[in-house]
Amino acid sequence: MRFLLALGSLVSAVIATSRTSAPSGAITVGSTGTYSTIQDAINSLSTTSTTAQSIFIEAGTYTEQVTIPARAASLTIYGYTTDTSSYTSNVVNIEHSSSLASGAADDEATGTVINLAENTAFYNINIKNTYGEGSQAIALAAYNTQQGYYGVGLYGYQDTLLAQIGNQVYGKCYIEGAVDFIFGQHARAWIDSSDIRVSAGGGAITANGRPSASDVSYYVINKSSVDTSTDSTAGTGTVYLGRPWSEYARVCFQNTVLGAIINGAGWEEWSTSTPNTEYVTFEEYGNTGTGASGTRASFSTKLTSAITISTILGSTYTSWVDTSYIA
Repeated sequence: MRFLLALGSLVSAVIATSRTSAPSGAITVGSTGTYSTIQDAINSLSTTSTTAQSIFIEAGTYTEQVTIPARAASLTIYGYTTDTSSYTSNVVNIEHSSSLASGAADDEATGTVINLAENTAFYNINIKNTYGEGSQAIALAAYNTQQGYYGVGLYGYQDTLLAQIGNQVYGKCYIEGAVDFIFGQHARAWIDSSDIRVSAGGGAITANGRPSASDVSYYVINKSSVDTSTDSTAGTGTVYLGRPWSEYARVCFQNTVLGAIINGAGWEEWSTSTPNTEYVTFEEYGNTGTGASGTRASFSTKLTSAITISTILGSTYTSWVDTSYIA
């Protein structure tokens, strides 16, 4: 375990349970399912019905690009797993290779999963853009509000996770990349109890593009860990917590274990010619580990108390967030 937590508050979160068959009423995808592709299952669902809908995906690798359109009803997508408590036993993989360099129309269009629907939840699914180094290549493009990702693995190199619009939560997830791999402009994203892993040095983890002082965008990484991925080439001090895609960028790492790969300055400019640092909000609180020490950049701030999830997602967040995945 990355850190110890009070047992009494986590009993529901740490007891391993399995999900090896479809929940009642769920459409199934897989070799014995109703559909062989995830996109076909999504296309079969009504976008106007207000009755909650769900999909269960059998173990396997699905090589396809998946787009979830705007919908009236909530949608839950479950992956087969013998342990729902985290991403570590995931056996459902959605894989796609696309990038701006390979001809995609824009960054969003590279996404392996493009989620345009509000009130959606993903459980125990790995989402991978396999393009690799050299261009923007999104694994997940999250484009609406009240989206929850639980025990999900997100894999890419540059621009892995586009958290773009609305309120979003990522609980007990795995997020891997090397360059600006948690990015976007308008979303309020709460990343909790997750493993953020860096595959190569020389880049920043976050690139928030909040366009103005009045925009609501805020990324908070809470009670998580930052370190190298398996076979990573990132060396000591070669990675930054974030850089500002726009001059109003707003990101906080709090109560998180930071590995030695984090540079002592913590944060970096967008570029030498366009620093974008005049109005940034780059914050830390209660971080530990080798990467938590050092002389931080002058445009960053040490908080005196942690930010609460209700500050980011609103006081009614429990109505849509699966709190068993939140520390």
